[in-house]
Amino acid sequence: MLYADFLGTLHAMKKVLKLLKRIMIFFLSIVVILVIAVALYMQHPKFGANPSGASLEKLKTSPNFKDGSFVNRSYTPSLTEGYSMGKVMFNFLFRKPKGTTPTGIIPSVRTDLKNLPAGNWLAWFGHSSYFIQADGLKLLVDPIFSGNASPIPGSTKAFKGSDVYSVEDLPEIDYVFISHDHYDHLDYQTMQQLKGKVKKVICGLGVGAHLERWGYAPADIIEMDWDTDVQLQQGAKVFGLTTRHFSGRSFKRDQTLWMAYLLQTPKRKIYIGGDGGFDKHFAAIGALHGPIDLAILENGQYNEAWKAIHFLPGENLQAAVDLKARRLMPVHSGKFDLAMHDWDEPLNEMDRLDQTVGIPLVTPVIGELVNLDDTAQVFSKWWKEVDPKLP
Repeated sequence: MLYADFLGTLHAMKKVLKLLKRIMIFFLSIVVILVIAVALYMQHPKFGANPSGASLEKLKTSPNFKDGSFVNRSYTPSLTEGYSMGKVMFNFLFRKPKGTTPTGIIPSVRTDLKNLPAGNWLAWFGHSSYFIQADGLKLLVDPIFSGNASPIPGSTKAFKGSDVYSVEDLPEIDYVFISHDHYDHLDYQTMQQLKGKVKKVICGLGVGAHLERWGYAPADIIEMDWDTDVQLQQGAKVFGLTTRHFSGRSFKRDQTLWMAYLLQTPKRKIYIGGDGGFDKHFAAIGALHGPIDLAILENGQYNEAWKAIHFLPGENLQAAVDLKARRLMPVHSGKFDLAMHDWDEPLNEMDRLDQTVGIPLVTPVIGELVNLDDTAQVFSKWWKEVDPKLP
C-alpha cells in the first residue's frame, strides 16, 4: 500500500514538474520574442546612429570625452542619493497625480511665419521649440512637430491645443539649433520633414551621426564642442557653451554632447539654454558674455530625484541673474507630461518667485510674437486660464 502511494505521489510530482517545465518554456519563449522584437524595433532610423569615421575621431579629441563617454564638468548623478530607478519608474507609471496633464486646451494664436513684418521676432511652439527671426537670420531651435516626445508612438502625446503648428507653417530656415539628442528635442519625424527647408544644422559633437542617417549631408551639419565658436551669416556668431545634462537615444548614454548656445548678432545676444541643472557655469558665462538680452532657460519636468540635470523652481531665475540677462523666457513646459508635478506648477512657481527677483519674464502663448526689440512688452499669465482653480 505504501509503495503504491509512493508511486502515485511520484507520478503526481512528475506531472507537476512537467507542467512547470511547460510554463517555464512558455515564459522564456515570451521573453525571447520580446527581446527579438525590441532588437528589431531598435533598427528603426528614429533611434539614430552612433558616431563613426571622422566624426568619431573628432569627438575623441574633445577634452569633455573621457573613457568612451562625454562627461559633465561637475559631478552629476542621474539620480539624487536615496532614490532608485525602480522606484522612480514605478511612481511615474503608477502613482502619477492627475494634475500633470491639463484638462483644458492650451491656448495659441495663428501667426503667418512665412510673411512676418519687418523686425525681430520670436515665436514659441511649446516645450523647447521656437522660431527666431533676428537681424537677417531665420532660426529654429529643438523643433518637435510630431505630437509625440517618445520613440514609442502615442506614449507621450502633446497636450490638447499645443500642437497647432507644423513644418509647413515655417519659412526657409538658415540654421536649426539642436541642444541634445533626447526625443523631446531631436524629433526624427520633424527633421525628416525639414530636409530641403534648412540650410545648416548646428548640434553637439556626435549628434551629426543621427542626422546623416536621416539623409542630411555632412556639409550641412556643424558639430560643436563646449568653449568653441562658429561664424554665421549676417555677421552673427554662435558660441558653444557647457550645460549640465546627459544624452542618448538608446540604451548606451552620453555618446553625443549636450549643448547650450549663445547667439550673438551685431545687435543682440540670445542665450539658448537647452536642458540642464543649475551649476557655477552660468556665472562664468555671464562674466564672459554678459549682459545677455534674452536668456531662454528650461522651466519644467523637474523632480528632487533628478535635480542635478533639471532646474528646481527658482534655479532658472538664479541662472538668469548669473547670466546677467535682461529678460528671461521659460521653456520646457506647456506641452508634454514628463515629470510628477502639475503641468502649470513650473510657471506658477516661477511667477511667484520672480516677485522677489524681478527679472522681466517672456511668457507668450504658443504662436504669439515676441518682439525682440521691445523690452517692455507685456505678456499674459495664460496658464492660469486653462484649468481655472476653484476658490
